[in-house]
Amino acid sequence: MKRRAWLTLGAVVLGGGGIVTYAVASPAHDGPGVRAKRPVRVYDLALNGTASDKRELPRTDTHPFSLVGVSWSGPAVRLRGTAQVRTHSSVTGAWSDWQDLDVDADPVEHPEQGDRGASEPRWVGPSDGVEARVLRKNGTSAALPKGLQVNLVDPGVVTDAETRVSDPAPAAFAAETSPTDTATPTDTATDTATGTASPSPTDSVSSTPTDTVSPAPTDTVSPAPTATVSPSPTTATPTASAPPTAPQSTVPRPPITSRAGWGADESLSPDPSEYNADVKAVFVHHTDGDNTYACTDSASVVRGIYAYHTQVNGWNDIGYNFLVDKCGTVFEGRKGGVDLPVLGAHTYGWNRESAGIAVLGEYSTTGASNAALEAVARVAAWKLGQYGADPASTVQLNAGATQTNYFGTAYTAGTKYTFQRVSGHRDGYNTQCPGSSLYAQLPTIRAWAAGPVQGLKVTSVAGGASLSGSTYYTKGAVTVNWSATTPRSLVKRFELLVDGKVAATTAGTASSASTTLALGSHTLAVRAVHQSGRTATTATLNAVAETTAPAFTGNPALSLRTGTVNTTAVPVTLGWKATDNAALRSVSLLSPGTATYGATTYSAARTAASGTAATWSLRAADYAGNTRTVSAAYTPVILQESAAVRSGSWSSRSSSSYLGGASYSSGTKGASLTWTFTGRSAAWVVSRASSSGQAYVYVDGVKVATVDLKSATTLYRQAIWTKNWSGSAKHTVKIVVVGTTGRPTVTTDGLVYLK
Repeated sequence: MKRRAWLTLGAVVLGGGGIVTYAVASPAHDGPGVRAKRPVRVYDLALNGTASDKRELPRTDTHPFSLVGVSWSGPAVRLRGTAQVRTHSSVTGAWSDWQDLDVDADPVEHPEQGDRGASEPRWVGPSDGVEARVLRKNGTSAALPKGLQVNLVDPGVVTDAETRVSDPAPAAFAAETSPTDTATPTDTATDTATGTASPSPTDSVSSTPTDTVSPAPTDTVSPAPTATVSPSPTTATPTASAPPTAPQSTVPRPPITSRAGWGADESLSPDPSEYNADVKAVFVHHTDGDNTYACTDSASVVRGIYAYHTQVNGWNDIGYNFLVDKCGTVFEGRKGGVDLPVLGAHTYGWNRESAGIAVLGEYSTTGASNAALEAVARVAAWKLGQYGADPASTVQLNAGATQTNYFGTAYTAGTKYTFQRVSGHRDGYNTQCPGSSLYAQLPTIRAWAAGPVQGLKVTSVAGGASLSGSTYYTKGAVTVNWSATTPRSLVKRFELLVDGKVAATTAGTASSASTTLALGSHTLAVRAVHQSGRTATTATLNAVAETTAPAFTGNPALSLRTGTVNTTAVPVTLGWKATDNAALRSVSLLSPGTATYGATTYSAARTAASGTAATWSLRAADYAGNTRTVSAAYTPVILQESAAVRSGSWSSRSSSSYLGGASYSSGTKGASLTWTFTGRSAAWVVSRASSSGQAYVYVDGVKVATVDLKSATTLYRQAIWTKNWSGSAKHTVKIVVVGTTGRPTVTTDGLVYLK
């Protein structure tokens, strides 16, 4: 027998002749300062009005509620109009904007006594006030249905974990009727559509004038007449006493919060469950309402929908087989066993061969979260996997009713039609559910549920491997990292393939795997095994394992170069030549300074401290991580001008701009300076100006260069000429003044050599 907890209704006559319909309910908790568990409550407020095209409920305070809908007499009657509500938040103290209620909810396939037509319920969050209106749709001649009510659901507090408890609120006062209405005090509500007093629609309710209702439903409800419920035209229905066997699914069962876990009051659903023969498809829904609910309140949302379906619609149980919140929590819906093909009430005309999965929230303009999509995919894959059905395939379903769906497709009862295994509510019935945005996400749900793994790609190769061109080089160890767009809960395992063979296996939650390669060339790839068994494999990568170190053709070579010389820093050029059998990566200077150079660089301009021996160390590295280091020591030495053997006329000059603070200068043709040293590189250091002349340079008695010292700007301590030898030996360098016409002067700071 069905049970419905109707709110006690009453009426009083106002001085102005109007009638106020009021409603009261039990208090929210046991007393001041007491946080008590409290059961679910449903409060029903009449929508009044004399016109045939409008019913309304002005703003009124109510007891706490969080879910709202409208209902009317007659489950087969469609509301050809618009239903809207505004609610007063008990959290923010603000009134919401007008919110539409979806009045295109599915009718009952086999109505029974006590059933009502109703909108989809809308979750509005903790509220303590409501305003409602129902308007006939423009152009529609049919009157609004009788017995219109606003139905408010308080989901209650049923577990210690639920701490959000509403304070007591005043009783609800409903709309005033027109002053022209006549009424007398009575203990039943007046149905203004007919002008006659009647008990709550479809139930026989015994009541006395009172301002409270008992905590649990106590209405005397007339038993529903005995009736035989016909199955769909072509599908046999197993009896409630003999449920089918639960087949093993081809994929793992996802975590599911049981009815006890979300606080189902099983007394609201006393009748046994009915079962289908199997599950051929799943229909995806949204429940409508606010998407900003906290996931800690999801159990409350489910309790509210359960109470609405049983106490407002008059159904025996919640309509959906499963419900999913935006955080991915799955809730058991209709009782009877989550692993059994329980007959639901979710998609009119198609319930006999399907299961219904509803996502909490409204998804017309906003898509569902990835967590919700993942949960829906897991449930769909598991349920369809029980019957060997591919979630990405299509199936023929038998129409249980003659109707037209949202897209205008006409169905005739008893005829088979093709559906996606994972379909939207609108595919079977004329409704916007599950919302355009969630409907557009159904291909993602199908792909995730069916496999193979989507978006699989290698993101990097590490663990000592480095990429050069299109090949990774390593001494042997590699760690391959990957990513995928399919949620990891739907992945059975990942496999690292080396040369096409499995080298390492990881769990589906992993994102990397490591192995050690044998010396030589290889290919690498990652294979993902979906829970369905389907596989996806990345493109192959090339890898080489090798342990041969790079080679230098000799020690680092240091030579003097042109530039400005200081007593503490001499310009030098560091040179080297390194090779590798596979792929040279870099050459790094380790001392006396630090720097890193590319594989095709063979020299670098540096400076060296004069008079100090320094070890120059270089390290060559290849892409596999093999290295080799070479070193050589060099000392730059400054020979002042005073250390030279002079001939001809030279004058001494002093200035802090000169190297060592002094220099020699001569304009006499043939005047010379000669330095003798043992080294491998030499550089002549001079001052330059616009009046500077030319000089000949002799090395070991042989003239090797004519150097012009002229410069547009005055420069000091310039290494203007250099000479390098392959090894260290004794050498002489002689400078001879040319005596250039008009600018004969040569000013020299000295000579630098490298030993």
